[in-house]
Amino acid sequence: MNGVLIIDKPAGWTSHDVVNRVRRILGQRSVGHLGTLDPLATGVLPLVTGNLTRLAQFYTASEKTYEGAICFGFATDTYDAEGEPASPPQTVTLTLEQAQQLAAPFHGVIEQMPPPFSAKKIHGVPAYKLARKHKEVILQPVQVEIKEFELLGVEDSRAHFRARVTSGTYMRSVAHDMGQRLGCGAHLQALRRTQAAEFDIREAHTIEQVEEAFRAGDVDALFVHPRKLLPQFPSVTTDEAGAARIRTGRTLNLPELSRARQVKVFQGQSELIAIATRVAGTLFHPKIVFLTEPDRPRAGAD
Repeated sequence: MNGVLIIDKPAGWTSHDVVNRVRRILGQRSVGHLGTLDPLATGVLPLVTGNLTRLAQFYTASEKTYEGAICFGFATDTYDAEGEPASPPQTVTLTLEQAQQLAAPFHGVIEQMPPPFSAKKIHGVPAYKLARKHKEVILQPVQVEIKEFELLGVEDSRAHFRARVTSGTYMRSVAHDMGQRLGCGAHLQALRRTQAAEFDIREAHTIEQVEEAFRAGDVDALFVHPRKLLPQFPSVTTDEAGAARIRTGRTLNLPELSRARQVKVFQGQSELIAIATRVAGTLFHPKIVFLTEPDRPRAGAD
């Protein structure tokens, strides 16, 4: 099976847990994901299967949209509700206006310190592995962009938000830093990813739905239609001769797409066979080929 499947990740699962479960359901080893979600988080986790795992390189800088809740009153060592308290609890009552003032500096391009319990590497070792062993974790701030950060409502010490951010942004760090500014500590209490790149929560399926569809022989219906992938690239449909050129790594002449830098090449309406890059004028070279060599009859076969 070659495709993209959007999973609504349940809380308590790692992204790798989801990948392993889908591998077992589909009976297919070649399954990966397009962006990690913390175990606490739920929501959009795009999976790529079969030869479409090669698409992952185009999604390393994808925007994400989240909804969640920040709890004020104490910080934790992981910056979220799964960690151990890192400061004494305090009673905090916020108004929406106060929460909005706290959120004001967290817009646009900012310098952000990743959480110590994160996948950021220190001399090749993920920070969370050092943090679990209570070793010193020295991370460097990174530049991220928070394109939208809207406070939706406040209940006592909890603020609900919606955010749209660039890849690499930690909402756990935003929650922690807001608590530091208020002087009482804070942590991320809940997080749900509602969009990643072009993939929306309305397209997501639970693990149970994938299992049921596979048993019914209808799992293909859950995959994202290939024409919807990478909408920033124009599409072109080629014939058998063009597909043969793609298969052997030769260039295609696409005069109608002379202004494009990269294009999606289809054979038929739904078979994505390559991502091609313009090399000169109207000539495009297949950068990634998803086509496999067609089966040939064995000697002596009918």
